[in-house]
Amino acid sequence: MKFGIDRLLTDPALLKALDRRRVALVAHPASVTEGLVHSLDALIAAGVNVTSAFGPQHGLKGDKQDNMVETLDETDPAYGIPVFSLYGEVRRPSGQMISTADVFLFDLQDLGCRIYTFVTTLLYLLQEASAQGKSVWVLDRPNPAGRPIEGTTLLAGQESFVGAGPMPMRHGLTLGEMGHWFIREFNLDVDYRVVAMEGWAPEGPGFGWPQDRIWINPSPNAANLNMARAYAGTVMLEGTTLSEGRGTTRPLEVLFGAPDIDAKAVLAEMTRFAPEWLSGCALRECWFEPTFHKHAKTLCNGLMIHAEGTFYDHHAFRPWRLQALAFKAIRTLYPDYPIWRDFPYEYEFDRLAIDVINGGPALRQWVDDSSASPRDLDAAAGADEVAWREAVADLLIY
Repeated sequence: MKFGIDRLLTDPALLKALDRRRVALVAHPASVTEGLVHSLDALIAAGVNVTSAFGPQHGLKGDKQDNMVETLDETDPAYGIPVFSLYGEVRRPSGQMISTADVFLFDLQDLGCRIYTFVTTLLYLLQEASAQGKSVWVLDRPNPAGRPIEGTTLLAGQESFVGAGPMPMRHGLTLGEMGHWFIREFNLDVDYRVVAMEGWAPEGPGFGWPQDRIWINPSPNAANLNMARAYAGTVMLEGTTLSEGRGTTRPLEVLFGAPDIDAKAVLAEMTRFAPEWLSGCALRECWFEPTFHKHAKTLCNGLMIHAEGTFYDHHAFRPWRLQALAFKAIRTLYPDYPIWRDFPYEYEFDRLAIDVINGGPALRQWVDDSSASPRDLDAAAGADEVAWREAVADLLIY
């Protein structure tokens, strides 16, 4: 199969369409060809007139570890072109940045989750390109989480850099498809093109991630496919006092970690409360001591998710519900535990981080309501999931 960048480089008609045009590239470390050449190097070697580059959150080099760690603009030492940060002084490209090119090639590997900020970066680029009369091409890449859809829809007024619009947590689209939805949802008039993948089969082997492609971290804590599958649930830990495993070699692959919580007891309560939400993966008790971040240098007990190998059932695994269930079990066993972390999250200062992450307070309220049942959350999320599936059905390319 071929990703969008590989199709562009091997299709004379596509390359010809870029002739005599100034081209900008939006990229990160996973923006590579099938031969592992970075897209910036490959495009310039192919004779494309690349006049600027853009790095999203974590930077073009992917060197910034945590959220709200900004990247500065710089000049590429090899090519002498400006490299602009879309996670520094601005997150929306400025007019001066937009003026450096005619066509913007967007070549970011996504994780298929609303909160992963590359989704919002695409929206901001489309909006600014629409205002300035520029072209945007998405060089499409797989959604490693595949087509399943999960979670409640972001509510109006709850938009943020981790919530671009009214979509569920796990959206089931590629970024090329998402661009079409943004254009329709926000009524954008922009010259938009998707350089589609060739041979991507979201229901084939790998269920989203091709088995013949190696994994390269699109961000520092996106270390493997297991993380990508679990992320639509485990990312919610960022809004809690519980460790998501940052500071270990397996970040965002645990349901929680804490020095004062009994993981075996939590798993037993999860099994009692909503056993059907445990499907599609294996959970294993683990111990870890983060080298930095929450509970640094403190022994934590937790549960490791294994959405991989023979334990993985693509259509049964529901990471958003699984994570919600872990929170609910902790609240039941430890009624006064300070689960929700009150701190500035992705430049939102007036809302609890968990509500920013979920696009509203519904999940937090469900966890904290001692009378709430699994059916209550299922009903709310289920309706939103059906509505989203119907809304995007005509946008699917693959």
